[in-house]
Amino acid sequence: MSATRDGKMWRCQFYYKDWQGVRHKKNKRGFKTKAEAEQWERDFLQQQQRNLDINFENFVQIYYEDMEHRLRENTMRTKKFIIDLKITPYFKKKNMNEIKASDIRAWQNALMKKGYSETYLKTVNNQLSAIFNYAVRYYDLKDNPCRKAGSIGKSHAGEKEFWTKQEFKQFLVTVENKPETKMAFLLLYWTGMRIGELLALTYNDIDLEKRTISVNKSYQRIEGRDIITPPKTPKSKRIITIPPFLTEELKEYTSNLYGIMADERVFRFTKSYMEHEIIRGIKASGVKRIRLHDIRHPYVKPTTKKYITFLRISGQPHSCP
Repeated sequence: MSATRDGKMWRCQFYYKDWQGVRHKKNKRGFKTKAEAEQWERDFLQQQQRNLDINFENFVQIYYEDMEHRLRENTMRTKKFIIDLKITPYFKKKNMNEIKASDIRAWQNALMKKGYSETYLKTVNNQLSAIFNYAVRYYDLKDNPCRKAGSIGKSHAGEKEFWTKQEFKQFLVTVENKPETKMAFLLLYWTGMRIGELLALTYNDIDLEKRTISVNKSYQRIEGRDIITPPKTPKSKRIITIPPFLTEELKEYTSNLYGIMADERVFRFTKSYMEHEIIRGIKASGVKRIRLHDIRHPYVKPTTKKYITFLRISGQPHSCP
């Protein structure tokens, strides 16, 4: 080992070869003990070997380094949160090529005892399976032990709740004195946009003459930074035709956006603000509790039976999207 004193702290210095066979010198300082410095060196060198004779914790770091270049920042943050909290503590010191289906089953049983929802159990299990799928595809792991172990949880918790037209009108009263908030909820309810797509809308995405809205990006606020990314999937890029009554609402709203630039966001708040407003509005109006994401669920293509059923329930004419 190459741990040496560095004043009151410890440092480690050593050489290693990267994946191209190029030799590099590594120098890291700030360790409280010699053992910490030596352990960091062992972990680093193990990750550089990039084979399956590596413990789970170190393999996960390799997985992160690769995937963070391919996933949206917020998706990666969510993935890391789940894996670091619910998966790594169970398997961190076991080598990847030693983890068996029986180990996965034991972990699943421990997780199910925690009382998590069926959908959350499914989400966590899928993250572990994704790690092993990655090892199978790129590191020649023979098979994914999660497949033998079987899955847990459910993809869907059941029928999603949504508001009828009357319930939405009751809720809308609670934001009448907040034009920006009211317009945002109107668009979510009647267009089926996702919250990130709504918050990314710029003035030039709206064509009032053609009665269309172009959805081509998504907005997130991460650690105080405004992040604009492509929509969730390639198919999410679309042009939405809006009904006349919503066009009029939007025309009145945008007419009061004095000095707005063509590429400037139409709504200046964040998702957390909208979540706060829906909770407040539900309490004030007495309508049933739904999530912010569920507002868009009544909106489906006009040709579907579900959509026609919704229109009949809501009392909306069938020509409305």
